[in-house]
Amino acid sequence: MIENEVCEFKSEYTDNIIKTVIAFANTDGGKILVGYNDDGIPVGLKDIDDCYTRVTNSIRDTISPDITMFTKYSVNEQDKTIEIIVSEGTNKPYFLKSKGMRPEGVYIRQGASSAPASIDKIRQMIKLSEKDTFEDGRALNQNLHFIEAENEFAIKNVNFSKEKYVSLGIINSDDELYTNLATLLSDECEHTIKVAVFEGNDKKIFKDRKEFTGSLFKQLRTCYDYLELCNHTAAIFEGLDRIDREDYPASALREALLNALVHRDYAFSGSIMINIFDDKIEFVSLGGLVSGLLKEDILRGVSQTRNKKLANVFYRLKHIEAYGTGIQRIFDLYAEDAVKPDIIITNNTFTMVLPNRNSSSISSKASHSVSVSDQEQRIIDYISQNGSINDEEIQDLLNIKTTRTYAILKSMKTKNILITKGRGSERKYYLK
Repeated sequence: MIENEVCEFKSEYTDNIIKTVIAFANTDGGKILVGYNDDGIPVGLKDIDDCYTRVTNSIRDTISPDITMFTKYSVNEQDKTIEIIVSEGTNKPYFLKSKGMRPEGVYIRQGASSAPASIDKIRQMIKLSEKDTFEDGRALNQNLHFIEAENEFAIKNVNFSKEKYVSLGIINSDDELYTNLATLLSDECEHTIKVAVFEGNDKKIFKDRKEFTGSLFKQLRTCYDYLELCNHTAAIFEGLDRIDREDYPASALREALLNALVHRDYAFSGSIMINIFDDKIEFVSLGGLVSGLLKEDILRGVSQTRNKKLANVFYRLKHIEAYGTGIQRIFDLYAEDAVKPDIIITNNTFTMVLPNRNSSSISSKASHSVSVSDQEQRIIDYISQNGSINDEEIQDLLNIKTTRTYAILKSMKTKNILITKGRGSERKYYLK
Protein backbone atom coordinates (compact mmCIF):
# COMPACT_ATOMS: atom_id res chain seq x y z
CA MET A 1 0.00 0.00 0.00
CA ILE A 2 1.08 3.57 -0.72
CA GLU A 3 -0.29 6.99 0.14
CA ASN A 4 -2.27 8.55 -2.72
CA GLU A 5 -5.39 10.62 -3.45
CA VAL A 6 -7.61 8.22 -1.49
CA CYS A 7 -5.30 6.76 1.14
CA GLU A 8 -3.19 8.20 3.98
CA PHE A 9 -1.19 6.65 6.85
CA LYS A 10 -0.90 7.95 10.41
CA SER A 11 1.27 6.30 13.06
CA GLU A 12 -0.69 7.92 15.88
CA TYR A 13 -3.49 10.42 16.51
CA THR A 14 -2.75 14.00 15.39
CA ASP A 15 -4.98 16.97 14.60
CA ASN A 16 -4.00 16.58 10.93
CA ILE A 17 -6.34 13.59 10.79
CA ILE A 18 -9.28 16.01 10.90
CA LYS A 19 -7.89 18.00 7.96
CA THR A 20 -7.55 14.79 5.97
CA VAL A 21 -11.14 13.78 6.78
CA ILE A 22 -12.32 17.19 5.52
CA ALA A 23 -10.20 16.86 2.37
CA PHE A 24 -11.60 13.42 1.55
CA ALA A 25 -15.19 14.58 2.14
CA ASN A 26 -14.64 17.62 -0.09
CA THR A 27 -13.05 15.58 -2.88
CA ASP A 28 -13.65 11.93 -3.80
CA GLY A 29 -13.58 10.21 -0.42
CA GLY A 30 -10.80 7.99 0.93
CA LYS A 31 -9.48 6.12 3.94
CA ILE A 32 -7.10 6.94 6.76
CA LEU A 33 -5.15 4.07 8.33
CA VAL A 34 -4.17 5.02 11.89
CA GLY A 35 -1.39 2.94 13.46
CA TYR A 36 0.59 2.57 10.19
CA ASN A 37 4.00 4.00 9.36
CA ASP A 38 4.83 5.91 6.18
CA ASP A 39 5.55 2.65 4.34
CA GLY A 40 2.07 1.33 4.99
CA ILE A 41 3.20 -1.21 7.62
CA PRO A 42 1.08 -1.67 10.79
CA VAL A 43 3.02 -0.51 13.88
CA GLY A 44 0.07 -0.45 16.29
CA LEU A 45 -1.24 2.19 18.66
CA LYS A 46 -0.14 2.43 22.28
CA ASP A 47 -3.71 3.07 23.49
CA ILE A 48 -6.21 2.14 20.79
CA ASP A 49 -9.25 2.98 22.92
CA ASP A 50 -8.02 6.51 23.65
CA CYS A 51 -7.19 7.09 19.98
CA TYR A 52 -10.61 5.85 18.84
CA THR A 53 -12.37 8.16 21.31
CA ARG A 54 -10.32 11.18 20.26
CA VAL A 55 -10.88 10.50 16.54
CA THR A 56 -14.65 10.04 16.78
CA ASN A 57 -15.13 13.01 19.11
CA SER A 58 -12.99 15.33 16.97
CA ILE A 59 -14.75 14.39 13.76
CA ARG A 60 -18.12 14.94 15.41
CA ASP A 61 -17.28 18.18 17.24
CA THR A 62 -14.83 20.10 15.04
CA ILE A 63 -16.15 19.63 11.49
CA SER A 64 -19.12 21.42 9.94
CA PRO A 65 -21.55 20.57 8.42
CA ASP A 66 -22.11 17.26 10.21
CA ILE A 67 -19.97 14.65 8.50
CA THR A 68 -20.59 11.66 10.75
CA MET A 69 -23.05 10.06 8.32
CA PHE A 70 -20.27 9.88 5.72
CA THR A 71 -17.70 8.40 8.13
CA LYS A 72 -17.22 4.77 9.16
CA TYR A 73 -14.68 3.17 11.51
CA SER A 74 -13.10 -0.26 11.58
CA VAL A 75 -10.97 -1.31 14.60
CA ASN A 76 -8.40 -4.13 14.34
CA GLU A 77 -7.74 -5.23 17.93
CA GLN A 78 -4.97 -7.66 16.90
CA ASP A 79 -2.88 -5.10 14.99
CA LYS A 80 -4.08 -2.23 17.21
CA THR A 81 -5.01 -0.13 14.17
CA ILE A 82 -8.04 1.93 13.17
CA GLU A 83 -9.36 2.40 9.63
CA ILE A 84 -11.38 5.57 9.01
CA ILE A 85 -13.41 5.40 5.80
CA VAL A 86 -14.69 8.76 4.54
CA SER A 87 -17.20 9.02 1.70
CA GLU A 88 -17.53 12.09 -0.51
CA GLY A 89 -19.99 14.42 1.20
CA THR A 90 -23.11 15.88 -0.36
CA ASN A 91 -23.10 19.18 1.55
CA LYS A 92 -19.75 20.70 0.56
CA PRO A 93 -17.70 22.52 1.57
CA TYR A 94 -16.86 20.81 4.87
CA PHE A 95 -14.64 22.89 7.12
CA LEU A 96 -13.13 23.33 10.57
CA LYS A 97 -15.66 25.09 12.78
CA SER A 98 -12.90 27.13 14.41
CA LYS A 99 -11.71 28.51 11.04
CA GLY A 100 -14.91 28.82 9.04
CA MET A 101 -15.34 28.60 5.27
CA ARG A 102 -11.99 30.16 4.53
CA PRO A 103 -8.90 28.57 2.97
CA GLU A 104 -7.44 27.88 6.41
CA GLY A 105 -10.57 25.91 7.32
CA VAL A 106 -11.47 24.13 4.06
CA TYR A 107 -9.26 21.36 2.68
CA ILE A 108 -9.23 19.33 -0.52
CA ARG A 109 -7.18 16.40 -1.67
CA GLN A 110 -4.26 17.13 -4.00
CA GLY A 111 -2.25 14.01 -4.78
CA ALA A 112 -1.18 12.38 -1.54
CA SER A 113 -1.64 15.50 0.60
CA SER A 114 -4.45 17.64 2.00
CA ALA A 115 -4.22 21.29 0.93
CA PRO A 116 -6.23 24.44 1.72
CA ALA A 117 -8.90 25.17 -0.89
CA SER A 118 -8.82 28.48 -2.76
CA ILE A 119 -11.62 31.02 -2.37
CA ASP A 120 -12.76 30.26 -5.93
CA LYS A 121 -12.86 26.53 -5.17
CA ILE A 122 -14.88 27.16 -2.01
CA ARG A 123 -17.37 29.29 -3.96
CA GLN A 124 -17.64 26.57 -6.60
CA MET A 125 -18.39 23.92 -3.97
CA ILE A 126 -21.05 26.14 -2.39
CA LYS A 127 -22.68 26.78 -5.76
CA LEU A 128 -22.79 23.08 -6.65
CA SER A 129 -24.32 22.02 -3.35
CA GLU A 130 -26.54 24.98 -2.46
CA LYS A 131 -30.32 24.99 -2.56
CA ASP A 132 -32.52 26.15 -5.45
CA THR A 133 -32.03 29.87 -4.80
CA PHE A 134 -29.11 32.10 -3.89
CA GLU A 135 -30.63 33.28 -0.62
CA ASP A 136 -30.92 29.67 0.65
CA GLY A 137 -27.26 28.87 -0.02
CA ARG A 138 -24.74 28.71 2.81
CA ALA A 139 -22.94 31.96 3.55
CA LEU A 140 -19.23 31.95 2.82
CA ASN A 141 -18.67 34.06 5.95
CA GLN A 142 -20.16 32.46 9.06
CA ASN A 143 -18.93 35.20 11.43
CA LEU A 144 -21.85 37.59 10.98
CA HIS A 145 -23.29 40.39 13.10
CA PHE A 146 -26.76 41.94 12.95
CA ILE A 147 -26.60 45.30 14.73
CA GLU A 148 -28.37 47.17 11.89
CA ALA A 149 -30.94 44.41 11.46
CA GLU A 150 -31.73 44.40 15.17
CA ASN A 151 -32.23 48.17 15.07
CA GLU A 152 -34.49 47.94 12.01
CA PHE A 153 -36.67 45.23 13.54
CA ALA A 154 -36.84 47.18 16.80
CA ILE A 155 -37.98 50.33 14.96
CA LYS A 156 -40.78 48.32 13.38
CA ASN A 157 -41.53 46.51 16.67
CA VAL A 158 -40.97 43.09 15.07
CA ASN A 159 -39.32 40.20 16.91
CA PHE A 160 -35.75 39.44 15.73
CA SER A 161 -34.68 36.91 18.35
CA LYS A 162 -32.45 33.96 17.41
CA GLU A 163 -35.47 31.69 17.73
CA LYS A 164 -36.84 33.45 14.59
CA TYR A 165 -33.72 32.95 12.49
CA VAL A 166 -34.88 29.67 10.94
CA SER A 167 -38.37 30.91 10.05
CA LEU A 168 -36.90 34.07 8.52
CA GLY A 169 -34.42 32.01 6.48
CA ILE A 170 -31.34 33.45 8.17
CA ILE A 171 -30.22 30.02 9.42
CA ASN A 172 -30.55 26.79 7.48
CA SER A 173 -32.62 24.34 9.52
CA ASP A 174 -30.59 21.36 8.21
CA ASP A 175 -27.11 22.36 9.38
CA GLU A 176 -27.78 25.51 11.46
CA LEU A 177 -25.41 27.57 9.32
CA TYR A 178 -26.01 31.14 8.19
CA THR A 179 -27.51 31.49 4.72
CA ASN A 180 -26.74 34.02 2.00
CA LEU A 181 -29.88 35.86 3.13
CA ALA A 182 -28.20 36.28 6.51
CA THR A 183 -25.21 37.86 4.77
CA LEU A 184 -27.45 40.39 3.00
CA LEU A 185 -29.05 41.44 6.28
CA SER A 186 -25.81 41.38 8.26
CA ASP A 187 -23.37 44.22 8.91
CA GLU A 188 -20.83 42.25 6.80
CA CYS A 189 -22.90 42.42 3.59
CA GLU A 190 -20.46 42.75 0.66
CA HIS A 191 -22.98 44.06 -1.88
CA THR A 192 -23.22 47.85 -2.20
CA ILE A 193 -25.12 50.70 -3.85
CA LYS A 194 -23.12 53.19 -5.91
CA VAL A 195 -24.61 56.60 -6.71
CA ALA A 196 -23.18 58.95 -9.33
CA VAL A 197 -24.39 62.52 -9.90
CA PHE A 198 -23.62 63.93 -13.36
CA GLU A 199 -23.70 67.42 -14.78
CA GLY A 200 -26.14 67.65 -17.67
CA ASN A 201 -27.89 64.70 -19.28
CA ASP A 202 -24.92 62.42 -20.01
CA LYS A 203 -21.99 60.82 -18.18
CA LYS A 204 -19.26 63.21 -19.27
CA ILE A 205 -18.82 65.23 -16.05
CA PHE A 206 -19.10 63.86 -12.48
CA LYS A 207 -20.47 66.16 -9.80
CA ASP A 208 -20.51 63.68 -6.91
CA ARG A 209 -20.11 59.99 -6.11
CA LYS A 210 -21.21 57.97 -3.11
CA GLU A 211 -21.06 54.28 -2.16
CA PHE A 212 -23.38 52.84 0.47
CA THR A 213 -22.27 49.74 2.35
CA GLY A 214 -23.29 47.47 5.22
CA SER A 215 -26.58 45.71 5.88
CA LEU A 216 -29.26 46.19 3.24
CA PHE A 217 -31.26 48.00 5.92
CA LYS A 218 -28.46 50.52 6.41
CA GLN A 219 -28.06 50.92 2.65
CA LEU A 220 -31.79 51.52 2.25
CA ARG A 221 -31.92 54.31 4.82
CA THR A 222 -28.62 56.07 4.05
CA CYS A 223 -29.08 55.90 0.28
CA TYR A 224 -32.66 57.18 0.46
CA ASP A 225 -31.53 60.11 2.64
CA TYR A 226 -28.93 61.00 0.01
CA LEU A 227 -31.46 60.77 -2.82
CA GLU A 228 -33.72 63.13 -0.91
CA LEU A 229 -30.85 65.63 -0.70
CA CYS A 230 -30.56 65.42 -4.49
CA ASN A 231 -34.34 65.80 -4.91
CA HIS A 232 -34.63 69.56 -5.38
CA THR A 233 -37.82 71.59 -5.22
CA ALA A 234 -38.87 74.18 -7.80
CA ALA A 235 -41.45 76.85 -7.05
CA ILE A 236 -44.01 78.52 -9.31
CA PHE A 237 -46.54 81.19 -8.42
CA GLU A 238 -50.19 81.32 -9.36
CA GLY A 239 -51.22 84.82 -8.40
CA LEU A 240 -50.32 85.11 -4.73
CA ASP A 241 -50.06 81.35 -4.23
CA ARG A 242 -46.70 79.55 -4.31
CA ILE A 243 -46.70 75.94 -5.56
CA ASP A 244 -43.70 73.73 -4.67
CA ARG A 245 -42.90 70.77 -6.89
CA GLU A 246 -40.14 68.21 -6.23
CA ASP A 247 -37.98 66.91 -9.07
CA TYR A 248 -39.18 63.39 -8.24
CA PRO A 249 -42.12 62.18 -6.17
CA ALA A 250 -40.53 61.03 -2.90
CA SER A 251 -42.58 57.83 -2.94
CA ALA A 252 -41.32 57.04 -6.46
CA LEU A 253 -37.70 57.28 -5.27
CA ARG A 254 -38.52 55.02 -2.35
CA GLU A 255 -40.27 52.40 -4.48
CA ALA A 256 -37.54 52.39 -7.14
CA LEU A 257 -34.84 51.95 -4.49
CA LEU A 258 -36.73 49.15 -2.74
CA ASN A 259 -37.37 47.42 -6.06
CA ALA A 260 -33.65 47.47 -6.85
CA LEU A 261 -32.70 46.09 -3.41
CA VAL A 262 -35.32 43.36 -3.15
CA HIS A 263 -35.40 42.05 -6.72
CA ARG A 264 -31.78 42.19 -7.91
CA ASP A 265 -29.82 38.97 -8.48
CA TYR A 266 -27.31 38.77 -5.65
CA ALA A 267 -25.46 35.91 -7.34
CA PHE A 268 -23.80 38.75 -9.29
CA SER A 269 -21.09 40.48 -7.27
CA GLY A 270 -21.55 43.96 -8.80
CA SER A 271 -23.24 46.94 -7.15
CA ILE A 272 -26.64 48.50 -7.73
CA MET A 273 -25.98 51.65 -9.78
CA ILE A 274 -27.98 54.85 -9.39
CA ASN A 275 -27.21 57.53 -11.99
CA ILE A 276 -28.57 61.04 -11.41
CA PHE A 277 -28.74 63.38 -14.41
CA ASP A 278 -30.35 66.78 -14.83
CA ASP A 279 -33.35 65.27 -16.64
CA LYS A 280 -33.71 61.83 -15.02
CA ILE A 281 -32.52 59.30 -12.47
CA GLU A 282 -31.70 55.67 -13.33
CA PHE A 283 -31.86 52.73 -10.92
CA VAL A 284 -29.81 49.90 -12.45
CA SER A 285 -29.99 46.52 -10.72
CA LEU A 286 -28.35 43.28 -11.78
CA GLY A 287 -30.10 40.15 -12.97
CA GLY A 288 -32.68 41.22 -15.55
CA LEU A 289 -36.18 39.81 -15.24
CA VAL A 290 -37.05 36.54 -13.55
CA SER A 291 -37.25 33.82 -16.19
CA GLY A 292 -40.65 33.71 -17.89
CA LEU A 293 -41.58 37.37 -17.31
CA LEU A 294 -41.71 40.06 -19.99
CA LYS A 295 -41.65 43.85 -19.77
CA GLU A 296 -45.33 43.87 -20.72
CA ASP A 297 -46.08 41.64 -17.74
CA ILE A 298 -44.34 44.07 -15.37
CA LEU A 299 -46.27 47.03 -16.80
CA ARG A 300 -49.53 45.13 -16.26
CA GLY A 301 -48.68 44.62 -12.60
CA VAL A 302 -47.55 40.98 -12.83
CA SER A 303 -44.81 40.26 -10.29
CA GLN A 304 -42.63 37.26 -9.54
CA THR A 305 -40.11 37.60 -6.74
CA ARG A 306 -36.56 36.36 -7.27
CA ASN A 307 -35.65 36.61 -3.57
CA LYS A 308 -38.78 35.37 -1.82
CA LYS A 309 -37.37 35.27 1.70
CA LEU A 310 -35.74 38.68 1.39
CA ALA A 311 -39.03 40.07 0.11
CA ASN A 312 -40.82 38.45 3.04
CA VAL A 313 -38.48 40.17 5.51
CA PHE A 314 -39.11 43.56 3.90
CA TYR A 315 -42.84 42.80 3.87
CA ARG A 316 -42.82 41.97 7.59
CA LEU A 317 -41.16 45.31 8.21
CA LYS A 318 -43.82 47.02 6.06
CA HIS A 319 -41.31 48.39 3.59
CA ILE A 320 -43.06 46.72 0.63
CA GLU A 321 -46.51 45.43 -0.28
CA ALA A 322 -47.14 41.70 -0.49
CA TYR A 323 -48.04 41.56 -4.16
CA GLY A 324 -45.35 43.61 -5.90
CA THR A 325 -47.34 46.79 -6.49
CA GLY A 326 -44.32 49.08 -6.28
CA ILE A 327 -43.74 49.58 -10.01
CA GLN A 328 -47.41 50.25 -10.67
CA ARG A 329 -47.37 52.79 -7.85
CA ILE A 330 -44.44 54.59 -9.51
CA PHE A 331 -46.39 54.96 -12.76
CA ASP A 332 -49.45 56.13 -10.85
CA LEU A 333 -47.37 58.89 -9.22
CA TYR A 334 -46.57 60.23 -12.71
CA ALA A 335 -50.15 59.92 -13.98
CA GLU A 336 -50.56 63.70 -14.39
CA ASP A 337 -47.15 64.22 -16.01
CA ALA A 338 -46.57 64.33 -19.74
CA VAL A 339 -43.32 62.32 -19.58
CA LYS A 340 -43.66 58.93 -17.89
CA PRO A 341 -41.18 56.59 -16.18
CA ASP A 342 -39.55 53.94 -18.32
CA ILE A 343 -38.23 50.41 -17.81
CA ILE A 344 -35.17 49.22 -19.72
CA ILE A 345 -34.41 45.48 -19.60
CA THR A 346 -31.40 43.52 -20.83
CA ASN A 347 -30.41 39.90 -20.16
CA ASN A 348 -28.51 40.91 -17.02
CA THR A 349 -29.89 44.29 -15.93
CA PHE A 350 -33.17 45.92 -14.95
CA THR A 351 -33.26 49.71 -15.13
CA MET A 352 -36.03 51.94 -13.78
CA VAL A 353 -35.88 55.47 -15.21
CA LEU A 354 -37.68 58.30 -13.39
CA PRO A 355 -38.01 61.63 -15.28
CA ASN A 356 -37.16 64.87 -13.48
CA ARG A 357 -40.48 66.73 -13.52
CA ASN A 358 -38.75 70.12 -13.20
CA SER A 359 -36.20 69.59 -15.96
CA SER A 360 -36.35 72.06 -18.88
CA SER A 361 -35.53 69.25 -21.32
CA ILE A 362 -38.41 67.21 -19.95
CA SER A 363 -40.78 70.14 -20.45
CA SER A 364 -39.47 70.62 -23.98
CA LYS A 365 -39.83 66.93 -24.72
CA ALA A 366 -43.42 67.00 -23.49
CA SER A 367 -44.19 69.96 -25.70
CA HIS A 368 -42.61 68.37 -28.73
CA SER A 369 -45.37 65.80 -28.91
CA VAL A 370 -46.76 68.46 -31.31
CA SER A 371 -44.86 70.56 -33.81
CA VAL A 372 -43.70 73.90 -32.43
CA SER A 373 -42.10 76.92 -34.11
CA ASP A 374 -38.78 78.39 -33.06
CA GLN A 375 -40.55 81.24 -31.26
CA GLU A 376 -42.86 78.81 -29.45
CA GLN A 377 -39.85 76.73 -28.39
CA ARG A 378 -38.16 79.83 -26.95
CA ILE A 379 -41.29 80.49 -24.88
CA ILE A 380 -41.31 76.87 -23.70
CA ASP A 381 -37.67 77.08 -22.64
CA TYR A 382 -38.27 80.40 -20.84
CA ILE A 383 -41.18 78.97 -18.85
CA SER A 384 -39.16 75.82 -18.05
CA GLN A 385 -36.45 77.98 -16.48
CA ASN A 386 -38.63 80.62 -14.82
CA GLY A 387 -41.92 78.84 -14.08
CA SER A 388 -44.16 81.22 -16.06
CA ILE A 389 -44.23 84.08 -18.57
CA ASN A 390 -46.48 87.11 -19.19
CA ASP A 391 -47.29 89.18 -22.30
CA GLU A 392 -44.62 91.81 -21.71
CA GLU A 393 -41.93 89.16 -21.16
CA ILE A 394 -42.93 87.41 -24.41
CA GLN A 395 -42.65 90.67 -26.36
CA ASP A 396 -39.22 91.40 -24.84
CA LEU A 397 -38.04 87.79 -25.38
CA LEU A 398 -39.06 87.61 -29.05
CA ASN A 399 -38.88 91.36 -29.89
CA ILE A 400 -42.45 91.31 -31.22
CA LYS A 401 -45.59 93.47 -30.86
CA THR A 402 -48.95 92.74 -29.21
CA THR A 403 -50.68 91.36 -32.34
CA ARG A 404 -47.93 88.77 -32.99
CA THR A 405 -47.89 87.86 -29.30
CA TYR A 406 -51.62 87.17 -29.41
CA ALA A 407 -51.20 84.94 -32.49
CA ILE A 408 -48.40 82.84 -30.94
CA LEU A 409 -50.27 82.37 -27.66
CA LYS A 410 -53.43 81.35 -29.51
CA SER A 411 -51.43 78.73 -31.47
CA MET A 412 -49.82 77.32 -28.32
CA LYS A 413 -53.17 77.09 -26.53
CA THR A 414 -54.67 75.29 -29.52
CA LYS A 415 -51.78 72.81 -29.39
CA ASN A 416 -52.58 72.28 -25.71
CA ILE A 417 -49.15 73.52 -24.62
CA LEU A 418 -50.09 76.46 -22.41
CA ILE A 419 -52.60 77.29 -19.72
CA THR A 420 -53.53 80.83 -18.59
CA LYS A 421 -53.78 81.99 -14.97
CA GLY A 422 -55.04 85.40 -13.87
CA ARG A 423 -56.44 88.41 -15.73
CA GLY A 424 -55.23 91.75 -17.01
CA SER A 425 -51.81 92.73 -15.77
CA GLU A 426 -51.75 89.62 -13.51
CA ARG A 427 -52.18 87.23 -16.46
CA LYS A 428 -49.43 84.61 -16.78
CA TYR A 429 -48.88 81.52 -18.93
CA TYR A 430 -47.70 78.11 -17.72
CA LEU A 431 -46.76 74.86 -19.42
CA LYS A 432 -49.64 72.44 -19.28
